[in-house]
Amino acid sequence: MSVDTRPAVDPGDGGPAGLDPAGLDAAEVARRGAAYGPNVVAGGAARVGLARRVARQLTDPLVALLLAAGVVTTALADYPDTAVILLVVVVNTAIGVVQEVRADRAIAALDRLAAPVARVRRDGVDQVVPAADLVPGDLVRVTAGDIVPADLTLTDAYRLQCDESMLTGESVPVRRGDAEPAHAGTVVVAGRATGVVARTGADSALGRIAALMRDTRPGPTPLQLRLTRLGRVLGATAVLLSGLVFLIGLGGGQPVADLAVTAVSLVVAAVPESLPAVVTLALALGAHRMAKVRAVPRRLHAVETLGSVTVVAADKTGTVTEGRMAVQRAVTGVGGYAVTGAGYQPYGRISRHLDGAGASAVDGAGTNHGGDGPVGVAPDDLRQLARAALLCNDAELRAPDDDSDDWRAVGDPPEAALVAFAGRVGLAADDVRRAWPRVAEHPFDQAHRRMTTVHRTCDGRYLTVCKGAPETVLTPEVTAADPDTLGRLLRHAHVLAGQGLRTLAVAAAVTTTPPDPAHPVGLRPLGLLGVGDPVRTDAPAVARTFAAAGIRLLLVTGDHPGTAAAIGGQLGIHSPGDPVATDPDGPAGARVFARIQPEQKLAVVATLQAQGHVVAMTGDGVNDGPALRRADIGVAMGTGSDVARQAADLVLVDDNLATVATAVGEGRRIYDNIRRFLRYALAGGAAELAVMLLGPLFGLALPLLPAQILWINLLTHGVPGVALGAEPAEPDVLRRPPRPPTESVLGAGLLAGVAAIGAAITAVTLAVGVVAYHSGRPWQTMIFVTLGLAQLGVALAVRARRPASGPGVRRANPALPVAVAAAAVLQLAGVYLGPLQALLGTEPLTLVELAGCTALAALPALVLHLSRSGNGGSSGPDSPHPAANRPAVEQT
Repeated sequence: MSVDTRPAVDPGDGGPAGLDPAGLDAAEVARRGAAYGPNVVAGGAARVGLARRVARQLTDPLVALLLAAGVVTTALADYPDTAVILLVVVVNTAIGVVQEVRADRAIAALDRLAAPVARVRRDGVDQVVPAADLVPGDLVRVTAGDIVPADLTLTDAYRLQCDESMLTGESVPVRRGDAEPAHAGTVVVAGRATGVVARTGADSALGRIAALMRDTRPGPTPLQLRLTRLGRVLGATAVLLSGLVFLIGLGGGQPVADLAVTAVSLVVAAVPESLPAVVTLALALGAHRMAKVRAVPRRLHAVETLGSVTVVAADKTGTVTEGRMAVQRAVTGVGGYAVTGAGYQPYGRISRHLDGAGASAVDGAGTNHGGDGPVGVAPDDLRQLARAALLCNDAELRAPDDDSDDWRAVGDPPEAALVAFAGRVGLAADDVRRAWPRVAEHPFDQAHRRMTTVHRTCDGRYLTVCKGAPETVLTPEVTAADPDTLGRLLRHAHVLAGQGLRTLAVAAAVTTTPPDPAHPVGLRPLGLLGVGDPVRTDAPAVARTFAAAGIRLLLVTGDHPGTAAAIGGQLGIHSPGDPVATDPDGPAGARVFARIQPEQKLAVVATLQAQGHVVAMTGDGVNDGPALRRADIGVAMGTGSDVARQAADLVLVDDNLATVATAVGEGRRIYDNIRRFLRYALAGGAAELAVMLLGPLFGLALPLLPAQILWINLLTHGVPGVALGAEPAEPDVLRRPPRPPTESVLGAGLLAGVAAIGAAITAVTLAVGVVAYHSGRPWQTMIFVTLGLAQLGVALAVRARRPASGPGVRRANPALPVAVAAAAVLQLAGVYLGPLQALLGTEPLTLVELAGCTALAALPALVLHLSRSGNGGSSGPDSPHPAANRPAVEQT
């Protein structure tokens, strides 16, 4: 969490330098209250009415195009299409309104973090007042369990520890001493303190975050921008070509009224008005599938945006790491050890490191409770180190119960890690503590940075144990070791610190007389313990998955550069010599960002977006809220703060970065299906326009009647088109680079593919019509049948590629062939059922005529299927070239 170092309150105005132990008087409180305002974090936001929110959604260009199409279909009495259009408008508007309301709640959630009351000293009397009434200069007291009501400058702190995880996302409580800050919204977990209010309301830590969130409203997603542009182009093109058809028909002597209806029908046919329905269905199905893998989308369009992501900026704690402290390394006078285990489980695996060249399993501990089980007996040097760390310790472990399936820490997490380590070495915490009862102690303090305890042994002597920072424990004043031993251990401590571990030194000695725990002397160094937040076991594999998908994984953390570099190395995204950025404008190519404060996280996202990236940002703390909102995709941890979850687009219930990779694949699948539908629908619409434009040149004065055009459009753009939105993912969905953010939805060869398929459908349709016209057959009906069946055949040909058949491989999305078959039946019903014949102006065909139409209608689909098979079956949907050959966005 960043700390504002500017003077909060003038010393002469009651600040720390001019502190009155009696506190402020009533008149001064009133004066400052008028000057600084109430201590309210996020108040004052203007309320937006429902009608205004709905109106904003309806002005979207794509929605406006839909409404215009709805007016046309209503005028033409095409009520089924009208109903579909209105349903899509209602659904899209509802989603947009919900998104706006959720964004406002993200800011309102900050209010719930504020303390309701505060204990303050005024006029020489302790009072309890509403936290909103605090003013700068107030003298506030906090104890364990209190929420810090404003930003304080501490004047008298006794063993104070604050849980700042809601602000910083870091799970370890922070010790605060005199003259140090305590931030609004943090929770006091131990100790007590008195402090002067330094900042209130909008100037406090929470207030600054709220301001950032108000200034970072999310913009439209890449898909929304692409579809908006596409809607404008399609609308203008359809109107232009329909007007051309009108003029051609007018020149051919066709009635003006009939031509007007035909032109309007072509506009409806050329514009795929079911596109929003396809998009909505694909997004809804994608959201459902993602929720099943414990990724809950909070904004529907975010599902697709995941497929556009080029950069994932990941927080460290709880995202790429377990979010729990654990002993990962141990060093004794005999050698070094690596320690592994899940969470706080008191069992796991210990390996001996041999000169850094490798490791061989030599010992372990615990009963097999689902872990690795016993693998040997720990050596005595390691047991002595673990026993001492367990005794000089106030934490406990709580076994799984009805409330939790995991072992939990009770007390300071780093100390709980030492208890778990003792269990992994083979020591039972309760038995050891009973055998070595504590008789005296000197608690940890910032001045000496160590803790000392004294225990009675079974023979009446005294065991003194001291643990703390190596530079304060491994000194001649505390230990009775030769300089070479101390120097070697200090060098090892430096190596462990370089690996991003918090290093503790442990020393002990047995005496016959009670020692003074405040001044330990003559202790024997037992070794070093490297405590850290272990990287998730699957995190390196996730990083490789992102790399294969062309996505750049960045580590963004507030930790020390050495810690961040060590974690990046374990992930495989950082190598020795690579730069570590300590500000948003760090070295080019840096993939590890350290010492990044909340405001800087926002700048990191903005910088990446300015470079053309689509950014996914993960986080769980209040301080992550602004960056989550600014990112194209904000990903919050399910166990994180309410502010982060409200600000995010995606919530990971399992807090696992691997779920983001799964979600990216789902987003790409959705975008593939949208392009698949466009390939199908636009090719059919283009064919209908081309047939109407070119038909008169071949003697076919009016190739199709308006009702026939609308019937084909209803059948082809309806259920079959929507069913395409449920196609499965391509086999290589996570083995190709992301599409360039600036690429058109019709880019990467899709527009050429639409033109080719449209030309093929036009050719076979006109061929049937010309042959039928010159042979005296019902040419208009044969054109109607051929054009409809040819489009339905293309729907089957653009299906997603599937792996080769074999055990366990089943055909996905059975809805599409069923929808195509039903539409084909209805297309033929328009030819053979009397009422539909009258409505559509068709004539019944003979079996020979129907067979000829069907055979030629199948040719475009057959050609498309063969051409796709010849491409090798890789890449994205229907692209003429493998997507893997398309350059990804330059990653700087």
